[in-house]
Amino acid sequence: MTLAPAQRPFPAVFVVVINWNGETDTAACLDSFLAQRGVTTEILLIDNASPDGSGERLGKRYPTLAYRQAGENLGYAGGSNCGIKWAMTRGAEWIVVVNNDTVAEPECVLRMLEAARSDSRIAALAPLTVRFDSPDRVWFAGGRFDRVRAVGVHRQFGVQVDEVLRKPGADGRLWRECTFLTGCCLLLRRSALDQVGSFRADFFAYVEDLELSIRLRKAGWRIGWVPDARLLHRVPPAGMHPSPMQIRLRDRNRRRLVREQYPFHWKLLFALWFWPTRAAHLVRYTFLRDWPRARAIVTGMTER
Repeated sequence: MTLAPAQRPFPAVFVVVINWNGETDTAACLDSFLAQRGVTTEILLIDNASPDGSGERLGKRYPTLAYRQAGENLGYAGGSNCGIKWAMTRGAEWIVVVNNDTVAEPECVLRMLEAARSDSRIAALAPLTVRFDSPDRVWFAGGRFDRVRAVGVHRQFGVQVDEVLRKPGADGRLWRECTFLTGCCLLLRRSALDQVGSFRADFFAYVEDLELSIRLRKAGWRIGWVPDARLLHRVPPAGMHPSPMQIRLRDRNRRRLVREQYPFHWKLLFALWFWPTRAAHLVRYTFLRDWPRARAIVTGMTER
């Protein structure tokens, strides 16, 4: 008897975790993926040249895990790409890339894999992600591509998890389709990456997940999130200002995205929104004498 794809034994899932000066968080993340039930995980720990020596300490603390020293800070995009390449050379069919400041519930990977194998057109899935400090509140439950602003918007952000799961039509669905997936945690199908490629390494961090989401959907693949897969994410308190690095990379990268993928009329709509709002932010940070953020606004508007 030939088993249907969803009934065949699960292959090993390769998990890529990147560390940069985050020893405590990274250890908790590794422990959670080592404890996954119903599926075998092959974990690669990549250290992005952490100056605090945490990479080497973690490598010694987890001697059975694969460990690679990047030698420089490649960011989330570049570090993930190194891990994806490593997994592919070992025959990976499924690859999870995940932020180190997360903790996966014991069946997180299993539930994503079950959903992904239900439809051969699925390229990437994300778990239902909640706040670590408030697990009853949604951080990510599907996302929307906001074309005018060239950003991915988290749907249902801050909504109670029970409310999201009670929505009409949700019963019995392994996954729910959307137009943007956060790179916080992604289960990726090897054949989709073979077709479209992985993250844009030159993005370093921020918007790289949206850029990949767009490419996958343009190539005819589907993406979505899995309500029964749960991940806890350590995130800053609501209302905090973005860091200067976040401002610079976010604005630079969405300008790159627009320049390379938008038709003329969408470029115009983006420009009509982007430049006035950046000018307003620049005035605000200047008035507050917040020079690091003011400089980041200028760099984000000018860096190629």
